[in-house]
Amino acid sequence: MNKVLIFLFSISSIISFAQNNTSYWQQKVDYKMDVDIDVENYQYNGTQKLVYTNNSPDVLNKVFYHLYYNAFQPNSEMDARLQEIVDPDRRMVNNIGTAENPKYESRIAKLKPNEIGYLKVLSLMQNNKKVQYKVIGTVLEVMLNEPVKPGEKVTFDMVFKGQLPVHIRRAGRNNKDGVALSMAQWYPKMAEYDFEGWHADAYIAREFHGVWGNFDVTIHIDRKYTVGGTGYLQNPQEIGHGYENNTQKLKVTNGEKLAWHFIAPNVHDFTWAADPNYIHDILKMDNGVTLHFLYKNDEKYTKAWKKIQPYTAKAMEYYNKNIGEYPWKQYSVIQGGDGGMEYAMCTLVAGGETFDSIAGTIFHELAHEWFQQVLATNESEYSWMDEGFTSYISSMASNKILRGGDGKPSSRNYRGYFYSVKSGIQEPLTTHADRFNTNAAFSIGSYTKGSMFLTQLNYIIGEKNVKQTIKKYFNDFKFKHPTPNDIKRVAEKVSGLQLGWYLNEWIETMHTIDYAIANVEGKNITLARVGTMPMPVDVSVTYVDGTLEKFTIPLRMMFGYKPTNNTILKNWAWAHPTYTFSALKEIKTVEIDPSQLMADIDRSNNKFEKE
Repeated sequence: MNKVLIFLFSISSIISFAQNNTSYWQQKVDYKMDVDIDVENYQYNGTQKLVYTNNSPDVLNKVFYHLYYNAFQPNSEMDARLQEIVDPDRRMVNNIGTAENPKYESRIAKLKPNEIGYLKVLSLMQNNKKVQYKVIGTVLEVMLNEPVKPGEKVTFDMVFKGQLPVHIRRAGRNNKDGVALSMAQWYPKMAEYDFEGWHADAYIAREFHGVWGNFDVTIHIDRKYTVGGTGYLQNPQEIGHGYENNTQKLKVTNGEKLAWHFIAPNVHDFTWAADPNYIHDILKMDNGVTLHFLYKNDEKYTKAWKKIQPYTAKAMEYYNKNIGEYPWKQYSVIQGGDGGMEYAMCTLVAGGETFDSIAGTIFHELAHEWFQQVLATNESEYSWMDEGFTSYISSMASNKILRGGDGKPSSRNYRGYFYSVKSGIQEPLTTHADRFNTNAAFSIGSYTKGSMFLTQLNYIIGEKNVKQTIKKYFNDFKFKHPTPNDIKRVAEKVSGLQLGWYLNEWIETMHTIDYAIANVEGKNITLARVGTMPMPVDVSVTYVDGTLEKFTIPLRMMFGYKPTNNTILKNWAWAHPTYTFSALKEIKTVEIDPSQLMADIDRSNNKFEKE
């Protein structure tokens, strides 16, 4: 091989390596769906035209769809999991034992044919040619006629039929509040393909991962029903129902259906709910966002649902200020579902007999619009990122807006984590959301320990740096699928500190933090790392003369320390189990981490007081 060929081969190899290892890409979908609803038997017929853009560097020979409603059938994987797990979701089971000795049976196992959920694909075409496919539980596997090459688009035309199940989890008919239709995950949904490959996960219990794209959806439904959900209504004058006061242009007569036409740009899901007895209120915010509130016309709900409206606006203002601007022009809070669940441009919230029963839930679900609907992490793999970060920011918003507190990070919610450690149920947060041994371990890990990732980060890099990290994370990764390394790298760039050890220890292991005051002799203080996980350490020393001095011991592997007015001592290498330093004067008391933001599992050894 001559020198010119060697040079050209080398350049080609370098370019190829760079293309395959440094560029971010994500797939794109454009849905156009038309669905006709039969409100009497809870069935619907739909057509779907899906334009799929392969932005990956890979040739695709298959694609996969989610058929979520197939989970609500006897002997489904969701049904089997309910019967096997030791602490099933109480909403999804019946107690056939006693209060003292409960025994649970799956509600799904008892569903009759007219009560189950299903999504049936009646026909599917790839670029106007029939294509082979097979249904595997809640997943549709499609064997393509022609591979989809990098950069190519392919059009799939589908005819499908669905049945909305009895309400058991998230979606369903006639929930406990009497809402007729909670239509979440109601359509055949293209699975995500990313740098890890296909995410064609069966629907077992948890949440979702979707492809970014645009939705054009028309819903034909009995004219008595009011609809709310994802997207912008395109024909309000034809619809009425509170979307437009002028209903003179209504084109239907009594007993016919209305065609609700919605457009939703740049989202990864489309959800809606409908009921013939909804009140629909509108609140227009100063930033141009319109808030919609749809709830049952029942006196036991109206007071709380009226009261929550200005507080929802205040919460959105808080998140806009502390995360980044909400990117769409509408958001709907809809009574439906069970508990609360976030979706694109909307949330379904159950209940509302009192203000307190829904206020915290609505604050939490609204925060998900940032941490999941804009920062679209894979909830199955990184549930701690969406649930944890949402819990972190919504707790501070609730503290400030609802309770008049200071809105600062605190360790108030650490108790659940300490329980999981002491009870032995804790599992690494790298565990797939469906495969935690218990629901308790999933919930405490995802919500509590995930939230603590940010709360504790305030202790490690400083509150100001965490605020900047959240804003930069939002700006850098909005409308993408960020991963754990992304939030870690943003925090490193903002703080100038090395944080790989923190991501590894807190997320990928079950190591715990425990620092102790081992000895105080004269002016010398010896600390011990009892737990496995290392941390930088703040120490407060009160002298006999009444003065106070605060010290920070940097963790060597961080290569620096947070902004602080504390006295900075020599760094502590994690491999050394003890550390000794000298104070300036005679010591009265010593305390490790007076902020209590460090998740030290045994604070009984954190204090010393001279007798």
